[in-house]
Amino acid sequence: MAVEELQCIIKRCQILEEQDFKEEDFGLFQLAGQRCIDEGHIDQLLEIIQNEKNKVIVKNMGWNLIGPVVRSLLSNEKEDDKRKCHFLLLDLLVKLCNPKELLLGLLELIEEPSGKQISQIILLLLQPLQTVIQKLRNNKAYSVGLALSTLWSQLALLPVPYSKEQIQADDYGLCQCCKALIEFTKPFVEHVIDNKENSVENEKLKDEILKFCLKSLKCPLLTAQFLEQSEEAGDDPLKCFASEIIGFLSAIGYPFPKMIFNHGRKKKTWDYLEFEEEEDKQLSDSMASLAYLVFVQGISIDQLPMVLSPSYLLQFNMGHIEVLLQRTEESVFSKGLDLLENGLLRIEDNSLLHQYLEIKSFLTVPQGLVKIMTLCPIETLRKKGLAVLQLYIDKLDPQGKYTLFRCLLNTSNHSGVEAFIIQNIKNQIDMSLKKTHNKWFTGPQLISLLDLVLFLPEGAETDLLQNSDRIMASLNLLRYLVIKDNEKDNQTGLWTELEKIENNFLKPLHTGLNMSKAHYEAEIKNSQEVQKSKDHCSLNIGREEIPNMPPEMQLKVLHSALFTFDLIESVLARVEELIETKTKSTSEENMG
Repeated sequence: MAVEELQCIIKRCQILEEQDFKEEDFGLFQLAGQRCIDEGHIDQLLEIIQNEKNKVIVKNMGWNLIGPVVRSLLSNEKEDDKRKCHFLLLDLLVKLCNPKELLLGLLELIEEPSGKQISQIILLLLQPLQTVIQKLRNNKAYSVGLALSTLWSQLALLPVPYSKEQIQADDYGLCQCCKALIEFTKPFVEHVIDNKENSVENEKLKDEILKFCLKSLKCPLLTAQFLEQSEEAGDDPLKCFASEIIGFLSAIGYPFPKMIFNHGRKKKTWDYLEFEEEEDKQLSDSMASLAYLVFVQGISIDQLPMVLSPSYLLQFNMGHIEVLLQRTEESVFSKGLDLLENGLLRIEDNSLLHQYLEIKSFLTVPQGLVKIMTLCPIETLRKKGLAVLQLYIDKLDPQGKYTLFRCLLNTSNHSGVEAFIIQNIKNQIDMSLKKTHNKWFTGPQLISLLDLVLFLPEGAETDLLQNSDRIMASLNLLRYLVIKDNEKDNQTGLWTELEKIENNFLKPLHTGLNMSKAHYEAEIKNSQEVQKSKDHCSLNIGREEIPNMPPEMQLKVLHSALFTFDLIESVLARVEELIETKTKSTSEENMG
């Protein structure tokens, strides 16, 4: 019935001129053709399509059958013979129909699905889409751009596989699509290369390919995790995709050194498209992704001029590192850690000049590391952040270290981080006293730095428990200074500042310890009474109230706090004892 209906419509249209086809004719043709497909009359439909008499009708109306053919292919598993017929029908329609109409029809089909069907339909239609675009005579660049943009938008909806198992399973087909997309794009890249005359149309095509490459660097490559370097690179489809994208950029006249080293400059030596503000942010992500792929993954790194110094490379990568560290996704900011580590390992210790810290990113990047160290939920990444920050400190020259310490003491707002910085200050003082004299960690410069260390932010009212790491590190530093620097030599300047240190740090600390211990002893007494009544109640730890804690747990927490105070008090007592011994000894020497 459906076949007869279609033949009847075709018979009526055969006597009409092409321009006389009505909208009603298109609708009836599509409806009858779809019924033929649904009812399995593919062989008869093929005969009608291949009939030379129907050539004009098929050219104008046949594209309407693409959707039904594709949906039929995707809807259920068919026998091989039937699938072959469906593919033959699809190929015929692509060959015979109006390419402009086909292009729009294919792109509409690609935009339709969601979930796992996205990759299925992309893999099915990429070859027909490529054929249709190559048949177009005009506006080829616009068509390529429209196709690549549509394909990328759909790919961006697919989850990026992270583990080796996920990459190999490729449940959502992203890896297969990336591979197929490269094959889809290659002829258009070759067209740009072969047409050396730089026509307007060729420049437009180059721009569309550039846009696609930049988008691909952001998604999926910015969040993609790559297999270990030791594993066979060819087994990593996402790394192969990255390599091809970087190859495309180079082929169309945008080699990565030109792009990475000039992004962010006011005067650029490569003319990329004018981007809106939001697109410019995307460009920053793309450039950061490119820098990671080249320097950490080693893709096309042989294109890099050998004359570039490690500090120069770090300078130009610092902006990209900053972009990566600002992201909240672990898969992205971990790349920032890797890129920074990669750059620092190329540099000798104590050789990174302090002038680099005048560049904004050289101070914001270590602040980003502090955020990872204190806020990241994954322990391995927190430890990596700490290790990279230490590496960064090691590479700076003495004045650079001094400047960075001041910055982080003023901005970190975290007792543990401040303790880490204070330990580093102690190490620098130790090297200055034992090996090479260093004006930044002795005398007036050191005293200025110690003003940020040997004090309590809120005097006696400071929350000692919350600041215990910092306080212990400060006391240990002070103890070290008292032991290592004699009052007579006073290399560090400590002894001339002793009265100020006692007033700003030691005396308020005594008062704060007495207040804190009294408070916690009262809380212990209260908790013991509550334990007898077997009730739950809230507990004040520092300045935070912790509600509904079982009495046994309360007592454990309170005793732990008291132990911390006792520890601080014992170190404080030792420091004061050393100061007294040293000053008494000096007085006796002077009298003698």
